[in-house]
Amino acid sequence: MEQNNDFSHAIIGDNCIIQPHAIVGLRYAPDCGPARLGEGGIVRAHTIIYGDVTIGAGFKNGHHALIREHTVIGDYVLVGTAAILDGRITIGDYVSIQSQVYIPTHTVIGSYVFIGPNATLTNDKYPLRQRQSMELVGPIIEDHVTIGANATLLPGVRIGEGAMVAAGAIVTKDVPPWTLAVGAPARIMPLPERLREPNIPIFGPESSR
Repeated sequence: MEQNNDFSHAIIGDNCIIQPHAIVGLRYAPDCGPARLGEGGIVRAHTIIYGDVTIGAGFKNGHHALIREHTVIGDYVLVGTAAILDGRITIGDYVSIQSQVYIPTHTVIGSYVFIGPNATLTNDKYPLRQRQSMELVGPIIEDHVTIGANATLLPGVRIGEGAMVAAGAIVTKDVPPWTLAVGAPARIMPLPERLREPNIPIFGPESSR
């Protein structure tokens, strides 16, 4: 494990590599808990991981990633360069979140999910309006979903198991399992038969199957 960093507010598993200028366990409040990082993780330079974050084994991330408090991440998850996970997020196993993805609070992501670069998820229907009745609700992304580059998901939409969201799509309503969302606003189409298969992990113990 690299030195020169302060990990006094983190519980770090065996065989982790944390590069210089990364922060694991940022104290965002006086009484916050530590960050927890499972074995075999790689945290690259200029990453910030807040306290009260729990990350499983085999984690990898690019540079300048931000993972805020009360985020729970499973095993063998990749978080790309300059991605922002804005806290209170649940992520399953074998998930690939590419560079510059934005994930807001109160988002739920299953396992074996791919989210392409610059995808934006949202959790507020009417920003700065109706503050008295506002409820932040992020998207729900089920297992084996693929989301293309530059796609936008509106608050509270559910992307069903095995569905695909095309690059640049703007998803304003639920996407049923094993369908394809295309366009802006997205329209739902049948998923081609050749794509009706589970996602394959990019890395980790199951990546070679």
